[in-house]
Amino acid sequence: MGLIISCIASVFEAIGVALMAVVTAIGTALQAIIAGIVSCFDFIVSCLTCSTLGGRSMAATGPTAATTAPATTTTSMV
Repeated sequence: MGLIISCIASVFEAIGVALMAVVTAIGTALQAIIAGIVSCFDFIVSCLTCSTLGGRSMAATGPTAATTAPATTTTSMV
């Protein structure tokens, strides 16, 4: 009798493992789809805000010294 109960328990355990594998696969697929949608929106927002693709933006590099510092000349005393 113990052999039959052990066999039935193994069958239910296998069914549970299979169901969990299906749920995990569905969750992984949904994560991939959502990540793709987020990437598309990120691309659209970056295009609408005039950021460059693949390069560094102005905020990351900062303004150059030529555009911020006024041109000054030095005079030497003779």
